[in-house]
Amino acid sequence: MKKTGLISPGSDGLLGAEDLGKTVALLRAGEPVALPSETVYGLAANALEPEACAKIFSAKDRPFYDPLICHLPSPDFLGEFAFSCPLAERLAQAFWPGPLTMVLPKRAMIPDLVTAGLPDVALRCSAHPVFQQVVSACGFPLAAPSANRFGRVSPTAASHVLAELNGRIALVVDGGACGYGLESTIVRVAGEHLEVLRPGPILVEELEKYAPVLQPEDLRSAPGNLPSHYAPATPLSILEKDAGPAFAAKREEGKRLGLLAWEGKSEGRWEKIEKLSETLDLREAGHRFYSALRELDAAGLDAICAEALPETGLGATIMQRLRKAAHHG
Repeated sequence: MKKTGLISPGSDGLLGAEDLGKTVALLRAGEPVALPSETVYGLAANALEPEACAKIFSAKDRPFYDPLICHLPSPDFLGEFAFSCPLAERLAQAFWPGPLTMVLPKRAMIPDLVTAGLPDVALRCSAHPVFQQVVSACGFPLAAPSANRFGRVSPTAASHVLAELNGRIALVVDGGACGYGLESTIVRVAGEHLEVLRPGPILVEELEKYAPVLQPEDLRSAPGNLPSHYAPATPLSILEKDAGPAFAAKREEGKRLGLLAWEGKSEGRWEKIEKLSETLDLREAGHRFYSALRELDAAGLDAICAEALPETGLGATIMQRLRKAAHHG
């Protein structure tokens, strides 16, 4: 494929008629397009066309056993593509458009390729105005996992997408930096209770206002739940708060080490330090998490050390991503 094209919204934050037409034409022709969302950039294709979705897997080197999230044009489409229920309707009213993905029994028009052969489908509505504009113009749902090579650090800027997929896809729509910087919360709606399959910006405390949240028994239907995920190419390890002397052990003679810092108290001769938040703001840390990892990964280091964050609220979400990034198979 030729070099990937890049287009940007106008001053009103939306695509002009010509660029919107180009984007929609590619999607209708079965070609994947990278789109901005409020979480991370997604690699979108027609969720109702297996051949189009197969190109997502190919471009990302993604295994077919990892299901895709489908993005709906509006909450009104929920019952068209899944068997809904009153609890799902209440959640859609409360959190859509926004960073909540619901797993529900799928209807027949959703291809098995999208759900990895499972009977449930993961659905959400993006709050990003460009994503909303494009999926509404298409009129069909868009399957859109993160726009990066499988298992690698998720992209939160168009430049990250190009670094991963340039030449593999036709087009990237540059909508600027993503607002949250972390993937959506995924919940399975099971009768009158919820199961959090992947933590994200919508916290358990918010979900508990609508239904009891139970420990999930099966994570297979949730994207991004392999043991190793979101990982930089540079080896990564976590400096847990009670590590004590282990901090010193990380400073191997002659090694170029980088630090993903939270409190910034880890002693060492760090070649590069990326601070997640100067004010210890968890939302800012979530926003910066993937971009900071990418900066360290591109610095030519021998290893990256990461300080642990508090396991409360959004901190627990970030630590879940960090542990997957540090998993060594």
